[in-house]
Amino acid sequence: MKEYVMGNGAIALGALAAGVNLAAGYPGTPSSEIIETISKYPHEGVHLEWSVNEKAAMEVAVAAAYSGARAMVTMKQMGLNVAADPLMSAAYVGVKGALVVVSADDPGPISSQTEQDTRRFADFARIPVFDPATPEEAFVMIQDAFDYSEKYGTPVIFRPTTRVCHAYAGIDVPDEFSPRPYEGFVKDSSKWVIFPRLSNANHAKIEKRNLEIADDFSSYAFNSVEGEGPFAIITSGVSYTYTKEYAEGLPEVKIIRVATAFPFPEKFMLEALDGVTDAICIEELSPYIEEQVLKLAGRHKLSVNISGKLNFLVPHNGENSADATAAVLGKYFGNPPAYTPGFSDAPSLPVRPPVLCAGCPHRASFYAVKQAMKGRKCVFCGDIGCYTLGNAMPLDMVDTCLCMGASITMAQGFSHTDKDTVCFGFTGDSTFFASGMTGVVNAVYNEADVTICVLDNSTTAMTGHQPHPGTGRNMMGNIVEKVDIAKVLEGMGVKKVVTVDPLDLDAAVAAVKECAALSGVKAIIFKSPCIAVVKSAKKCTVNDNCIGCKKCIRELGCPALTTQDGKVIIDSTLCTGCGLCSKVCPAGAIGGEGDE
Repeated sequence: MKEYVMGNGAIALGALAAGVNLAAGYPGTPSSEIIETISKYPHEGVHLEWSVNEKAAMEVAVAAAYSGARAMVTMKQMGLNVAADPLMSAAYVGVKGALVVVSADDPGPISSQTEQDTRRFADFARIPVFDPATPEEAFVMIQDAFDYSEKYGTPVIFRPTTRVCHAYAGIDVPDEFSPRPYEGFVKDSSKWVIFPRLSNANHAKIEKRNLEIADDFSSYAFNSVEGEGPFAIITSGVSYTYTKEYAEGLPEVKIIRVATAFPFPEKFMLEALDGVTDAICIEELSPYIEEQVLKLAGRHKLSVNISGKLNFLVPHNGENSADATAAVLGKYFGNPPAYTPGFSDAPSLPVRPPVLCAGCPHRASFYAVKQAMKGRKCVFCGDIGCYTLGNAMPLDMVDTCLCMGASITMAQGFSHTDKDTVCFGFTGDSTFFASGMTGVVNAVYNEADVTICVLDNSTTAMTGHQPHPGTGRNMMGNIVEKVDIAKVLEGMGVKKVVTVDPLDLDAAVAAVKECAALSGVKAIIFKSPCIAVVKSAKKCTVNDNCIGCKKCIRELGCPALTTQDGKVIIDSTLCTGCGLCSKVCPAGAIGGEGDE
């Protein structure tokens, strides 16, 4: 049966078709829909979980692969940093079944802190990497990834990028899926317990094995050559589709597509470069393939001029597109395209700055801290999640944002170096479980003077409202015991823990003042559900008392607040009736929090 699915859906269905037994991950755009898609299809016999972070997910999946099962772990490229510790060791130990690590890269970056390139991580870990160009390919290639992992007894990285993850295509979906039977774990400490001596011996085996895989990849179907001539375009991933769009009908040009960047398929590339005098590399993120081709050309004394990112003909940053690729290739070949792919005479879409949603409880939390700390020297350390948007004006409440979980520990660093500063660390409920708890223990143990603010909206909002340990349900569809954040904090040694509704502004401000006045580690749990999870029929309205001071707009920045004829009006299609603006209005002009 053919179904029209997202690229992430194609990856999920491909994994089911490959007989996956276990899939674990941590949500992160652009990878989140993979696990969610598996949950929506019949998957009896497949264990699914949103793990508390990527490291935990990797370790769960590694154990499954040690048992002979086919395991998959999903994350975005930033998450691979968190999972690096177990992955690097698993690369040395190897697997008995199959372990496919889906690390979705985000050129742009569109929703990430960095543009790091997972192909380089595969090289670093010395394990194979697959680079699909379309959702259709992703469906097939993920199955190949499981086969190669099992064949060579190694973890394998599968590296889609944002446009592959979020494109749509028709996929022939099997009528039914069957998890692979497997033997189970067989004890053998000489294989499964990593020691320096074992690592030393296995490292040598890995390098020898990678030569075999490189030869195998040289005949891999998705490594391809199209066309003939002295000029070549060497490309990979979604850039291959852009290249084909430009080069269609262009004479005397080869398109050389590399789908497996590591181990680099040298025999394939040597044959592909036969008769080529000039080549340009079109790839996203780093010039990884370009560097491999340059090394190959130098080692084999090939007379071919290689261009790309290293001589700045191709931009180093940002994602490629059909238009950008056509512009680069048109300049390189002296043959600007007669048309601009994707060109339209439609007006450009208006720029929409990222903002907290109307009614978002995080706005109220930030505002309460801001009001409570007026006139005091403070530093506000932010974290990864919706609440990063607290940096936007007029709130301006995020001074730092480094990586997931860093808010609590960075606040400690400031507390030790800037003694006259009140230090706050803001984290979400999902982030708290993912990577915040160790920071709390560190703060207590090292006698930091910080106020931890847990913005608990009862979901993992930014990536699509996935459950977490505090929500009371898991990906197997089971109702489970909620992990109580307040009890966790108390158990870690935090002496003062206050839970407050941020939409109760007076109580929230009082809680902040109370905690900030204490020394040591204190915590405030601002608890109010995400407005996308708990819908409200309430609306606020503006009456004739409005004096046009615009204080509500200047201080809150809620997108539901705007002006008309000098007076504030509230967009009823956006308003959730949270009532925060009514507490800020000095004229008592906002009310009407009843039903529509």
